[in-house]
Amino acid sequence: MTYLDEVHAVGLYGPRGGGIAEARGLADRITLIEGTLGKAYGCMGGYVSGSRALCDFIRSFASGFIFTTALPPAVAAAAQASIAHLKVSDAERRQQRRQVARLRAALDRQGIPHLANDSHIIPVMIKDPVKCRMLADILMRDWGIYVQPINYPTVPKGTERLRFTPGPLHSDADIDHLVEALTVLWKQCTLAHAVA
Repeated sequence: MTYLDEVHAVGLYGPRGGGIAEARGLADRITLIEGTLGKAYGCMGGYVSGSRALCDFIRSFASGFIFTTALPPAVAAAAQASIAHLKVSDAERRQQRRQVARLRAALDRQGIPHLANDSHIIPVMIKDPVKCRMLADILMRDWGIYVQPINYPTVPKGTERLRFTPGPLHSDADIDHLVEALTVLWKQCTLAHAVA
């Protein structure tokens, strides 16, 4: 049995937005795929896909499904329209890849450490939970930039990070603004360390 969490990948990878399994030609070999209608699809809710028997089993025995409320029809229709669009349009995926590459290159030029990976998620390593939260707060308060600090227990202690996910609608100016903010904050943090 193979269970695959495609929550961060559906809509973004594969020729029709089916996720990493589709991109690698493995979707038919996966027993159960979990996805979300949020993130790339811009709605809310989630899903599991698999055999009819397995989905019936989950629906009958998973308390999260037994006691949940169905999606409102308008949300279901919006999700269906978004999925249908991303199945035939690659423009959004191409633009997101462009903006991800642009942000990574700009961070590299400024010497701001981030984890190298093949994902659209760019973790900027802070490695301190207090500073991670503080930087997220300053980015929001002073720069108008929202970013989620990722601290323990989501990641191991000492690997705290700010997680950036450039989207296809983020402009070059948006990315430049983010890099400017991070550069200023990075220098301030470095100066604070030198004085202490």
